[in-house]
Amino acid sequence: MDDIVQAALKKWPNVPHCYGWLALDARGDWYMRDDRIQRAGPFPRVKGSRIEHDKLLAFIGRNYASDERGAWFFQNGPQRVYVELECTPWVWRLQPDGRVLSHTGREASVDTAWLDETGHLYLDTDLGFGLVHTQDMALAAEAVEARRWTPQDCIAAKLPATHQYQRRPQP
Repeated sequence: MDDIVQAALKKWPNVPHCYGWLALDARGDWYMRDDRIQRAGPFPRVKGSRIEHDKLLAFIGRNYASDERGAWFFQNGPQRVYVELECTPWVWRLQPDGRVLSHTGREASVDTAWLDETGHLYLDTDLGFGLVHTQDMALAAEAVEARRWTPQDCIAAKLPATHQYQRRPQP
């Protein structure tokens, strides 16, 4: 977490948490969801405004974490902004050299692989549980064929409970 964020937490320790205003889709893109967008419908049916500003994306990525309930958030100074997840808390990008990077750019080490009933591939890593990006399935297939990963079968609807994360955090 950024030093400036930790200092803000000490200075203003009782700022209310924020819910519904930030979301992460299955491709690793962040979305702002203001009141109008929230009234228009649930995420991901109504996504909101895609965040594209590089410095803001980096700031969110450095200050992205989870609480004891498995609810993921972005610590925005003194305010904790909880994240609605379309799928999982991490979206993995596979690199040609075999590395696995998160949607925030952090490198991860793979512990286990999972394959759901619709063919989505998930990785449990030292950072946590996430979905492999759809554009990286050729590299994923190479890893499976090389026996670096042996996917276990899973049911997508059971993944949040099994891997202890919340898709829609509530106050």
